[in-house]
Amino acid sequence: MALHLGDVAPDFTAETTDGKLNLYEYLGESWGVLFSHPADFTPVCTTELGMVARLKPEFDRRNVKVLGLSVDPIESHRGWVGDIEETQGTALNFPLIADPDHSVADLYDMVPPAAENNLTVRSVFVIDPGRKVRLVITYPASTGRNFDEILRVIDSLQLTDEYRVATPVNWRDGDDVIVATALSDEEAEQRFPKGFRKLKDYLRITPQPNR
Repeated sequence: MALHLGDVAPDFTAETTDGKLNLYEYLGESWGVLFSHPADFTPVCTTELGMVARLKPEFDRRNVKVLGLSVDPIESHRGWVGDIEETQGTALNFPLIADPDHSVADLYDMVPPAAENNLTVRSVFVIDPGRKVRLVITYPASTGRNFDEILRVIDSLQLTDEYRVATPVNWRDGDDVIVATALSDEEAEQRFPKGFRKLKDYLRITPQPNR
């Protein structure tokens, strides 16, 4: 059964390149990104894992723990880790789940019905500290993910959880934001001392409140 936004992320315990791991214990009070790969020793996946390893300081700064998954066994993962470091210039610095029995992939509906060889697609799940699924993105196997976009969405989620705002199209951290429509003008004036521009009754722009 497919997971939807707001659903509780299923807990699991699995073997990883960092040893046996329980999802909830691993995340603790942090946000999480769980992302899957079609198979080990595949070219697109190799570039993705290298990129996430390079971006780990950015995830750390946002209190986000990352966790990869492939349906190949742990022995295969250990061999692949060397290729990632050799070709991408960085060592793997986060756990990679071995899921040969598809137990985690099935929990998170990572294998589409028409998949060849029961390989997972490029699924991404962002999980908040309350264990709720806040973002689901699915890419085809042939297309590498844009992890800058995933970081951008996490920035938006964390900002809008704290303040009564929404983020507009192509928003980046530091850009102006939209005042929540549920707030009256009087409430908005109190909450946003930098003021706001009223383009329409439903469209009010204010500087990012934590900047």
